[in-house]
Amino acid sequence: MVPLSVLDLSPIVQGGSPGQSLRASRALAQAAERFGYQRYWLAEHHNMTGIASAATAVALAYVGDGTSTIRLGAGGVMLPNHAPLIIAEQFGTLDALYPGRIDLGVGRAPGTDQLTARALRRNLASGVDQFPQDVVELLALLGDPEPGQAIRAVPGSGSKVPVWVLGSSLFGAQLAAALGLPFAFASHFAPQMMDQAAQIYRERFKPSEYRARPHLMLGLNVVAAESDVEARFLFSSLQQAFINLHRGQPGPLPPPREDTDGSLAATVGPGSPLSMAVVGGPDTVRAGLQAFVARHAPDEIILTAQIFDQDRRIRSLELAAAARDELMLAA
Repeated sequence: MVPLSVLDLSPIVQGGSPGQSLRASRALAQAAERFGYQRYWLAEHHNMTGIASAATAVALAYVGDGTSTIRLGAGGVMLPNHAPLIIAEQFGTLDALYPGRIDLGVGRAPGTDQLTARALRRNLASGVDQFPQDVVELLALLGDPEPGQAIRAVPGSGSKVPVWVLGSSLFGAQLAAALGLPFAFASHFAPQMMDQAAQIYRERFKPSEYRARPHLMLGLNVVAAESDVEARFLFSSLQQAFINLHRGQPGPLPPPREDTDGSLAATVGPGSPLSMAVVGGPDTVRAGLQAFVARHAPDEIILTAQIFDQDRRIRSLELAAAARDELMLAA
């Protein structure tokens, strides 16, 4: 069984607040640490009333203060929104505070709508087309300084914080392979190109100073509960959120509900965004994880689950970790 990690959007639930969500995220990271997860990542989004992790580095600093061993990182920072120097300084600061525990996943999507992207960047000329150059610049700022180098990230220079390329298409796979970087694919919401992206990444990977071999992490929605029926009920919150997002009406995470009208079923049909989700009781989750690994052969899986109730979200992580441990013993 491959290592499991956690991706958290710090969801703001209906009736909740950003402060409540961030405190819940720290508690989730603490639970992930107890359950033996490899890493805990937060994602950058903006102008989203249901997500509290916009200031990703700040939120990670808060989580880091409450944990001690689990790796922490961004999954990811949307690099076109920022100057590479700023990100190198932010994650260099995190590495100075929590040495040897920080990851930096970067993506080229804005993580928001175009109007908000303009407000973030001011100048859209530094957009997605500049992404490969920005990644190279970021790597240089985090690496050992050259003699006479005029601009340094302080903190950050020489920290060699591991940089990951994130993607939901073939572009990220190609870039990660060309630069010899680890690659995380967003199969938890864009599974259609997952296998093709994985193949391109592995076949075209060029060993580098960062990695000798490819390292592929795949995103997977996993909702685990005491029974299949309970898990499907909890999963309905994420299904509703996806429907609302595609209608152009994103908002706080809704409470779970029964699918009495059949409207939620389309979110898990063939080719749909959540079609890869593993949802069920302990036996179902164990079989689902085993099948996913056997079919797609990731080096690591990063689990995500937007569950309305915090205690059930932590319990879901616990049950998934138990399934991982059982599969490891059976291997």
